[in-house]
Amino acid sequence: MSFISILPDQVANQIAAGEVIERPAGVVKELLENSLDAGAGRVEVAFRHGGRSYMRVEDDGRGMGRDDALLALERHATSKIREARDLDVIASFGFRGEALPSIASVSRFLLRTRAEGDASGTEIAINAGRIVHVRECGMPPGTRIEVSHLFNSVPARRKFLKTDPTEAGHIVHCVRLYALAHPDKAFTLVENGRAHFQSPPCERLGDRIGEIFGEKRLADLLEVEAADGDLRLRGFIGKPGVGRTTRHETLAFVNRRPVESRTLTYALLESYHASLEKGRYPPAFLFLDIPPAAVDVNVHPAKREIRFREEGRVRRFVINAVLRCLEGAKPAAGPAPEPARTVSPGSPEAPGSLAPAAGTPAPRPVARSRPRPVASETAPSSRSPAASAPDDEEPADGSGLDWRFLGLAHGRLAVFETDAGLVLLDRRAAHERIAYEDILEQYERGSVPVQSLLFPVPLEVDALEAGLIDEHGAFMRGNGFELAPFGRNFFRIESVPAWLEPEAVEGFLRDLIGLMKEDNIPGDRSLARERLARLAASRAVRVSDRTGEKEVRRLAERLLACEQPLTNPRGRPTLIEIGHGELEKRFGRR
Repeated sequence: MSFISILPDQVANQIAAGEVIERPAGVVKELLENSLDAGAGRVEVAFRHGGRSYMRVEDDGRGMGRDDALLALERHATSKIREARDLDVIASFGFRGEALPSIASVSRFLLRTRAEGDASGTEIAINAGRIVHVRECGMPPGTRIEVSHLFNSVPARRKFLKTDPTEAGHIVHCVRLYALAHPDKAFTLVENGRAHFQSPPCERLGDRIGEIFGEKRLADLLEVEAADGDLRLRGFIGKPGVGRTTRHETLAFVNRRPVESRTLTYALLESYHASLEKGRYPPAFLFLDIPPAAVDVNVHPAKREIRFREEGRVRRFVINAVLRCLEGAKPAAGPAPEPARTVSPGSPEAPGSLAPAAGTPAPRPVARSRPRPVASETAPSSRSPAASAPDDEEPADGSGLDWRFLGLAHGRLAVFETDAGLVLLDRRAAHERIAYEDILEQYERGSVPVQSLLFPVPLEVDALEAGLIDEHGAFMRGNGFELAPFGRNFFRIESVPAWLEPEAVEGFLRDLIGLMKEDNIPGDRSLARERLARLAASRAVRVSDRTGEKEVRRLAERLLACEQPLTNPRGRPTLIEIGHGELEKRFGRR
């Protein structure tokens, strides 16, 4: 009995579909690339129910005759390459010759196409890989492909799809990527019978960015353009201080192909090391033109990842171009996107401060008990209600700490002398730990103080972000965020947790949505709240450059009252102890 057999074509196509089609957006991507390779000047994409029930991609490019249309549905059929060495100079998008038969094998598939000069077009219907009919049809030159009931023949794949709004968001994001890469083409996107966006050909890339992402975001970008021999870089990058929590808005294109490239990503991040807070990512729309022979686009089955043949040269070129663009650029206005300034929680100038809600007294420090938010290191103010406590509550003043304060080092480190040696306290990390545990305590008690905004904050998002807000709406409302829909992809922020200042609302929510894009807000409620608290502690806490001994001692005492005082929420140390033995050894006395 033989254990080896040749797979039927239908099964082989379904396996190939698993490599190149992860979700409905993967179908749209493959069909879009074929349209652009066919020289289309106009592309229209329509879908329903997140793409799972219906998708259509229609173009006015070079259509096909009957014989070519049938050949296009065979495995490994392509018009892009003829021999192996052609892979070294790939200048087109789709070239594997697997997309159409793979899609047709896991859906109901209808292809209608007509070549210029032909009297009629060709219509081919396929159901789960089996041809239903081939006949003539009337249509203008071009190609129209309809895909319905995706993954019905492989239900195991279908059950892994996300909600309709999330899948719709991925389709919209995909279409926008190719619209950005081809501003000279007209793009139309229709969702559930309604036009999502309709963009005519644009003369400049900036015009297309403004149409897709809004003029407000465009105002936070700098135009970059550079050339070095056969390398050319163009596009837009974030102004100094403009950052996001994830890489989702860091978009790279190589020869107009949307790609993922470690070389380009790391080059961009390295360029921003002095212009952006660590852990933040700049928004960027970078277009690199490079000879096709100098880049390998055949690394990933879905052609998402690429590899440069001269990684070092490309990296240096991008870093130099971005640095020259950033030199002399003014930081973006507004508190939301800029790196955290150094002010104390609860101080009047601290957007995103973590002062308690009005009327909340500052508790006495109790060893190993969860603390309340730390009062301001600056003078008490109306924005710091914890600074004044009832007569029967004695605020912590650090007098119970048996460490001798020596001073501040580099503004951020507090230096103490102890019986065992020296302690270096990272004040920002300490504030983060205290704030983090306080927010978690509020969640565990189910009593998150909420403040209604006198003037609702407008929030404009893209389709993917709108879908995520809808999907995680219950989680956001349960944690103090109330967002009211106010038009397509537009919301009004009406209430937020009391620990979040109104000036920091928009920036914080964009960071939170960024975590949702990366699937970093899990379904488990406790884990999701832990992520939210960690984000709040890292983004909202600010540390003052000017402080006195009393405030620093009080901070140290509050830290030691935490459940886990030795690290901040991200695992970085809050303090370092140097014992007498280590000091003696360093000075050569042992």
